[in-house]
Amino acid sequence: MSARSVAVVVTEEIEVPSWGLYELSIPCTVFGAAQADLADPWYDLRLCGEGAAARNTAAIGLAVRTPYGLDDLADADTVIVPSVPDPCVEEDRPLPPDLISALRSAYDAGARMVSLCTGAFALAEAGILDGRRATAHWMHTAQLAERYPKVHVDDSVLYVDDGDVLTSAGLTAGLDLCLHLVRRDHGAHVANQLARRMVVPAHRAGGQAQFIDLSVPGTDDEGLGPVLDWARANLDRPLTVEDLAERAAMSPRTFYRRLQAATGTTPLQWLLNQRLARAQNLLEATDLPIEKIGELTGLGMANNLRHHFLRHVGVSPSAYRRAFPRRVA
Repeated sequence: MSARSVAVVVTEEIEVPSWGLYELSIPCTVFGAAQADLADPWYDLRLCGEGAAARNTAAIGLAVRTPYGLDDLADADTVIVPSVPDPCVEEDRPLPPDLISALRSAYDAGARMVSLCTGAFALAEAGILDGRRATAHWMHTAQLAERYPKVHVDDSVLYVDDGDVLTSAGLTAGLDLCLHLVRRDHGAHVANQLARRMVVPAHRAGGQAQFIDLSVPGTDDEGLGPVLDWARANLDRPLTVEDLAERAAMSPRTFYRRLQAATGTTPLQWLLNQRLARAQNLLEATDLPIEKIGELTGLGMANNLRHHFLRHVGVSPSAYRRAFPRRVA
């Protein structure tokens, strides 16, 4: 396979539910269609199945077949397990030993390992998640934690990025994670443009920070959307919890509690996440000096921006800009 090759595991199973096909389609959509105007080369996508047959669903009348087998996983840069058959989760049916062996071989060969939804059960069975933080669909996280006690299961996030191993919650959270992979590989500008073409939010979640899903707010959090939109538009201001609470017509204590329940993080950490995300976009899309980016994002002096970037992104702003240079039209 070529550089940035992506191998998607397709297991053979009769009457796969429609959501299983949805999760399979996500990496195919994100990585399978060339986006030469955004990044060239794009990805080399291959579906890798058990033998000649891949995944069948008699109920829907659809069959997926591929010439690539599980042995091809070892040659991929990234391996994605979209899901595993429901009986392997609900009825504790053993996962195919050939699949587990192939996943372990790919991991040992240095592949970046990714699971969507119940695909985490396959990575856990292969021992790849031992000692790591991971997630899956919230309906199955309790089973995952009980079955694999060495895995630190977190059911409160859309996805977990643990470097060379990444896991997502179910259904559309898989799209969040796949867009995050594009962001890691090609930068925020490319990922944002791809998300726009797919007509989905680019930043429901990203990197080390979790973002609130404003498109489907909880019934008791409908008042958060406008104030968070306002905060994103005014990141250059020295915003405080009191400022946001007043704009939301809540007490600071109530605002703090509701934002933490909705996002899994504190208001100040949420603000920092937004400032860092804005800084990343400005570093990639503009030639503005670091001092100006610090001013526009509310991170202040250049030294303060560098401090937060090193701590939360892992590199300096200058190194980040070099890694994701602005594309010239």
